[in-house]
Amino acid sequence: MTAAASARPTYPLAVRGAVLRSAGADRPYANTRPLRIEELRLSAPGPNEVLVRIEAAGVCHSDLSVVNGSRLRPMPMLLGHEAAGVVADMGPGVDDLFLGQRVVAVFLPRCGECAGCRTEGRQPCAPGSTANANGTLFGGRIRLIHNDSEVHHHLGVSGFATHAVIDRRSLVPVDDDVPPAVAAVLGCAMLTGGGAVLNVAPPAEGSSVAVVGLGGVGMAALITARALGARELTAVDRVPDKLEKARASGATRTLTPDDAIATGLAADLVIEAAGHPHAFETAVEITASGGTMVTVGLPAPDARATVNPLAITAQAKRIQGSYLGSAVPSRDIPAFVELWRAGRLDVESLISNTIGLDDLNAAMDRLDRGMAVRQVVLFD
Repeated sequence: MTAAASARPTYPLAVRGAVLRSAGADRPYANTRPLRIEELRLSAPGPNEVLVRIEAAGVCHSDLSVVNGSRLRPMPMLLGHEAAGVVADMGPGVDDLFLGQRVVAVFLPRCGECAGCRTEGRQPCAPGSTANANGTLFGGRIRLIHNDSEVHHHLGVSGFATHAVIDRRSLVPVDDDVPPAVAAVLGCAMLTGGGAVLNVAPPAEGSSVAVVGLGGVGMAALITARALGARELTAVDRVPDKLEKARASGATRTLTPDDAIATGLAADLVIEAAGHPHAFETAVEITASGGTMVTVGLPAPDARATVNPLAITAQAKRIQGSYLGSAVPSRDIPAFVELWRAGRLDVESLISNTIGLDDLNAAMDRLDRGMAVRQVVLFD
């Protein structure tokens, strides 16, 4: 460990981060610039908290949902929930990490004690969910200050910043051989999409899998199904470039939603990752008799879908919801790392391009228009 790595920072620590002060700005965001890069002060990590120097942060649709107002969060808020970095300091009670260690941030911490945590990932952690809704860290604290006013944390991470104070329960350590950009997307895209395959309905050897919606989460589901031995792997989306990317990532067939229904596609396992009612309806329709449809997409709160209940009953279809891929991050992230290290999981294929912190508004436009899978902010 170098002297620089072991030096304790001086607090409050000056950081740069992307702050959203109000939702629902007009598009294009590159012009209206709802995300402002501001200088903030970061308080020292308290009990069970860690100061992380952010190395990489993914741009996810859940960030866009806060920007466009479809997910209401307390404002102002420093966005970013899919991130990785290195431990720069530790508060009291943190004794299982070391300075300079790479960590993956996850947006839903687990206390390990509540009823949700006792479901082995099937239900979210209750106190973690409450903290996320309130825009605080797990312990109810806020460590971000701008001009003497508090700035809320996004899902306990606030990764669109040079540094973040994060609760230990929101961090999973990984080895140094995992590059920062790869480590970042493990914390949301892989946990959500890959976790839905790994935890909810792992495909039997030689089974057929279809993925509806090829954003970062959907592509993560696709490459995980491939890694677990799916025989037929169908990718479904409206965007030609995403279908081409899916073919390069191992899809054996690519279809638009209309073509998937018109051709009578029937898959043993279908992952819905678009977060749109039509995608949900498509996913149910193309689920084979006796098959399982797992929905991981997050539509608008007022969205409604129409399905044929007779077909569900008569064909014994199973519809399963999955939040964060029904994952236990401390268990599942190491599993994904091992698949990646063995060359079976091409996590790098999820990354569309890398950007700087100042490019975030334009990145939101690209995401909004369906032009990106995972854009990753890289920090010096």
